[in-house]
Amino acid sequence: MRTTTLVSLLGVWGAMSFAGCSSSNTEEGPGSEPSAGPAEGVESGASELTIGSTPSESTYSSVGSALGQLLNQNPGDNAWKITNPTTKGTRQNIVFLQRGDLDFGMANAAITYFAVRGKASWDDEKYDVKSVVTMTPNVAQFVTTRASGITKISDLKGRSVFVGPGGGGFEMFLPPILEAHGLQYSDIVPVHGKFSEAVGFLGDKTVDAAFMGVAGPVPHPLIVQAADSLDILLVPYDLEAKKKLIDEYAFLGPVTIPAGKYKGQDQAFQSLNVGYMHLITSTRADEEKVYQVTKTLYEQREELVKIHPAGNAINARNAVRITGTPFHPGAIRYYKEIGIWTKGSKK
Repeated sequence: MRTTTLVSLLGVWGAMSFAGCSSSNTEEGPGSEPSAGPAEGVESGASELTIGSTPSESTYSSVGSALGQLLNQNPGDNAWKITNPTTKGTRQNIVFLQRGDLDFGMANAAITYFAVRGKASWDDEKYDVKSVVTMTPNVAQFVTTRASGITKISDLKGRSVFVGPGGGGFEMFLPPILEAHGLQYSDIVPVHGKFSEAVGFLGDKTVDAAFMGVAGPVPHPLIVQAADSLDILLVPYDLEAKKKLIDEYAFLGPVTIPAGKYKGQDQAFQSLNVGYMHLITSTRADEEKVYQVTKTLYEQREELVKIHPAGNAINARNAVRITGTPFHPGAIRYYKEIGIWTKGSKK
């Protein structure tokens, strides 16, 4: 089992929140205003392809817009015009793909994992979506103050824990994490809110701990803020529990946060990747269309880096990484063509 050091995987680019996990149970249509319109020079008669984004403040939104911009700038022989409708996050993107309201969508692999199986909060309905390309990891850990007395995850029993927006993705992968440490989700007192509120909640003791993460390399600006203003502790994962989780769930993986990334963090911290960002599509999507999108994203990945550093994550090892959601045949065809498909790679 191989531990990934974030800095070496992607290089340093702006660390942001887990807003890509955010969602709502309200299944409204995609926003009418795309966050990234067609590039100059795209033919007005081009066929429209949509990449469902996420709330505008999220990393997922900026990456989705960058993918749209890249595809518009590099249509090749494809008469396409890419738009990025704003949605409420991964969960809604999956619903819209199932309904045929989107062509592609940005998603957290943990949420997609449960969707294709009809598990967790998907109420036994299996969603017909497939992966196109695996991108950047989402690193998360419990953060507390030393005054709380919490030193291990099992200490969270009966304590108030910030878990992000109500209905968000954390509620899908937090239960397995807690169960591996001998707790049930019902053993904690979940507190919902915007991620920007987490530090204030810790400071005024509204919560005893907060589950916080970053899509991309550390340091996370909110944890930096907490470390600078509070005497914080990154609550360690139990090594055996983490190994069991990683063995059981394909979307999970080990990540090392190098020493010194946060004030008072004198040693490397063994964290957890709780779900790669990936681009997904419907199982019913046209194979040639998915092939052409995959081909363009991969072959123009250096151009993508100029738009957004997440382009560094599209590489021979990472793009085909298995996260528990099967790849679309169109994507597999391209990856086989260039010789990087070996039934995927989990770690």
